[in-house]
Amino acid sequence: MSVRHRLAASLACLWLALMAIPSASAHESLPIYLGVTETAPDTFDVVWRIPATQGAPPSVSPVFPAQCTVQSGPILAPSPGTLVGREVLRCAAPGLAGGRIELAGLDRTMLDALVRISFADGREVTKVLRPAEPFLTLDAPRGAIDLGGYFRLGIEHILGGVDHLLFVTGLVLIVRRIGRLVKTITAFTLAHSLTLALATLGVVHVPPAPVEATIALSIVFLARELARAQRGETGLTARYPWIVAFAFGLLHGLGFAGALTQIGLPRHDIPLALLLFNLGVETGQLLFVAALLALRAVLAHPTRNLPAWTIRLPDYAIGAAAAFWLIERTAAIL
Repeated sequence: MSVRHRLAASLACLWLALMAIPSASAHESLPIYLGVTETAPDTFDVVWRIPATQGAPPSVSPVFPAQCTVQSGPILAPSPGTLVGREVLRCAAPGLAGGRIELAGLDRTMLDALVRISFADGREVTKVLRPAEPFLTLDAPRGAIDLGGYFRLGIEHILGGVDHLLFVTGLVLIVRRIGRLVKTITAFTLAHSLTLALATLGVVHVPPAPVEATIALSIVFLARELARAQRGETGLTARYPWIVAFAFGLLHGLGFAGALTQIGLPRHDIPLALLLFNLGVETGQLLFVAALLALRAVLAHPTRNLPAWTIRLPDYAIGAAAAFWLIERTAAIL
């Protein structure tokens, strides 16, 4: 049996397992968000968003320094895929300076949390909290941005985005030669980096729901192209893989931008935060492609043969998952 058969069988097992993940999580790997905005001296509007893509949202709530009291709220409002909380906070001297902000319950989740504090003078503090350290002490200079935080969020978002990884897997299965694969992945990277930047900076405005449905459609197309390649036919992707990758990469970049918009960007550090998030996405993507290529190299020396029908499994696994997402996301639009 050819290396292609063996690679197809192994990847099929992987993606059949991934199909067991609830469909809502296919593109949602967002962190918890906590925004604190100073609207008057030592008075803050507080909003937090908790992902609720798989049943009830985790029990996580903000805790502020002892000198801060809640003037109104909290008001909790569920929305599709998210629980939103709001309240107004009033702090006695010295305000939030030197105080500790904690997300109670974060240590019992597997989620990160992005905290952004905006002061009336225009300066901001941005910090990514992790379950092992769910608190922030405001003794750092104002205007600090968590450089590593946005980078890690980019890596986690791409590695948690099953739909994007399915698309990349389809490209790896169709494009066999390393040189052509490098061109193809580069084209995909350039395209989604372009639309990520344009959409995040507000140059392009596209509703997120149709984007998500069309991303699922792009994976259905790629699954069909993979099936044609398995039959020995030469489809559009096999002939011009970098063109197909670039075209659909523009679409996938809009999906990344939708996630980054929900996460939020610091007003005075948008270019830097955008760059770090995108570098994280590209790093995660390269790690995933490297893992696929390593798997292909290992399977070049099999210890046993596999049935010929296993070559069809990736077509059906990728196509079935993408078709389900397409139907679900289209129904959500309607």
